Amino acid sequence: MTYRGVVLDVDGTVVRGDEPIPGAAEGLDRLERAGLRRLFVSNNPTKRPPAYAERLRRAGFDAHPDEIVTAGTITTDYLASNHADDALFVVGEDALVEQLADAGLTVVTDEGRADAAVLSIDRTFDYDRLSAALRVCDDEEVTLVGTDPDMVIPAAEGDLPGSGAIINAIAGVVGRDPDMVLGKPSDPAQRIVRERLGLPPGDCLVVGDRLDTDIALGERAGMTTALVRTGVTDDRDLARSDLSPDYVLDSLADVETIL
Repeated sequence: MTYRGVVLDVDGTVVRGDEPIPGAAEGLDRLERAGLRRLFVSNNPTKRPPAYAERLRRAGFDAHPDEIVTAGTITTDYLASNHADDALFVVGEDALVEQLADAGLTVVTDEGRADAAVLSIDRTFDYDRLSAALRVCDDEEVTLVGTDPDMVIPAAEGDLPGSGAIINAIAGVVGRDPDMVLGKPSDPAQRIVRERLGLPPGDCLVVGDRLDTDIALGERAGMTTALVRTGVTDDRDLARSDLSPDYVLDSLADVETIL
C-alpha cells in the first residue's frame, strides 16, 4: 500500500529524553524519501511546539513547530472551543498555563472562582497541591479536564510518572473521574490530526510505542498502525491487550518494511 501521511509519536519512538532512539534517524530519512506528509503528535503537555522542535533539534532531527501537536495544543484548542468563558484552575506546569493564557483563556489561582479544573503532569505536585485540587473539584459543578492519560513517560533515566498519575490521584480523592481526558487517543486529538494532515485516514500511518494512545488513535481514526518496541510496550503488554497493531517493529528504522 502507498501511504501519503504519517503520524509519529515522539517519546519512546523518536527520542528518549533528549537522546535519539537508535534507528529513529534511519526511519525518518526513509519517510522523507517516500514523500510522506508527517505530523509529530505527543501527549507531553509540558512543552509548546516551538520548544518541542528545539528538543528534537538537539537530538539531531529537524522539525518545524507547525509539524508538532502536543497534549497542550489539544487541551488549549478544546478549552477554547468548549470552556472559553470558564475560570480555569490548573494543576500543571508553567508551559501549559502560559499556553492557555496566551489563547485568551482565564487561569485562576483562587479555588473558589474555578468553573473547571485542568489536570496534568506537575513535577512539583505535593500534598498541599492535592489538597487544593480536592477543594476545587469537590464541587460537582466544576468540570474536570485531563490533558492526557499517560500513566508513565519514557525518560533518559527510565520511565517516570506522567499526567495520568496526577489525574488518578486527584480523581481518587475527589471520588469522580474527569469529564474529559484529552491527548491521544481522544476525539479532539483525532480531529486535530485529520485537520493538520488533510488526508484521507486510509492514506495515513500511525507509528508509536503505546497501545492505549498511539495504536488506539490510529485504530479509531481508521489509519494503519505500527507499534515500535523502543518505548513502554513489551511482548507481555501485546499479548494481553485488546488492541492489535497492524505491524510491530523493532524500531522506527523498520518502517521501510511497511513502505
